[in-house]
Amino acid sequence: MDTGLFITIEGVEGVGKSTNMEFMAERIRAAGKEVLCTREPGGTPLAEKIRTILLEHGDEPVPDVAELLLFFASRSLHIENAIRPALRKGVWVLCDRFTDASRAYQGAARGLGSERIDTLAKWVHGDLNPHTTLLLDAPAEVGMRRAQKRGATDRLESEQMSFYNAVRARYLLLAKNEPARFAVVDASKTLLEVQTQIADVVDALLSNN
Repeated sequence: MDTGLFITIEGVEGVGKSTNMEFMAERIRAAGKEVLCTREPGGTPLAEKIRTILLEHGDEPVPDVAELLLFFASRSLHIENAIRPALRKGVWVLCDRFTDASRAYQGAARGLGSERIDTLAKWVHGDLNPHTTLLLDAPAEVGMRRAQKRGATDRLESEQMSFYNAVRARYLLLAKNEPARFAVVDASKTLLEVQTQIADVVDALLSNN
């Protein structure tokens, strides 16, 4: 039986997932829990190689279905070689994106729908689903302005604004449909205000686990 807690962080580009994941990790460690911080695509050596393929601006176009399958290939490696072993040891796993990202990016923004993604999810991770998903929500325009300030954008950061609006809309729909799992944080606010909201979520998890 998995004994650790599996927490995912989702949101469009530029909402501060990496910064706030580390904030969460520090707060959880301070409570005496061991934490693994990881990301998708990636999280293991082979999965990181797939990440490079997915994010680089290569000469060969990546068809939408190939993109989806590459994400799930990376996810399979990540789950079996990093996430499940950590959870079995009682480690709390914080993951920057998981299958909800596939539902939002490939399912909604790429137009591949939910049926194929749900089938792949059942095949690749079965009953392993996040205990809690933190959705850092901000208008796509706000997130992309922040992302572009970081420098050169990767392949998935180079779409039209309509793409990211579709991603955000699907994330919000997922959160509406699963309110017990999702905690939605207004990421358009200042970092202090955002982390005050996140601290409340983390403290509630710690008090119950």
